[in-house]
Amino acid sequence: MTKHQITGQLGEGLARQYFERMNYEILATNRRFGQLELDIVAMKNKMLHFIEVKTLADGSAGLPEESVNRKKMLNLMKAADLYMMTEHYIGPIQFDVLAIVLKDPEPEYFLLEDVYL
Repeated sequence: MTKHQITGQLGEGLARQYFERMNYEILATNRRFGQLELDIVAMKNKMLHFIEVKTLADGSAGLPEESVNRKKMLNLMKAADLYMMTEHYIGPIQFDVLAIVLKDPEPEYFLLEDVYL
């Protein structure tokens, strides 16, 4: 496993803990539809959240949220459509991005809510 993959897995684990502390109900993680993937699908206050998690080992390479571009958001929306069709979900949805920088001694979190590009 590459360093990038290890950082990503660590970030997704931290993200699950973050959202659980914030009283989100985690419905799915790493849900794949071919080449498309949903990092976290969660429910809070009757709103279905599709959450993209971006993690960097430190802040020297920029900000993690800067890597979420138009193409990434379009893929996230396509995967969300497939998830909703598969789960027969009809209701309000929201796209969020959780950026995590693995700083010492504690990770730094930045949540961007209701994101559309």
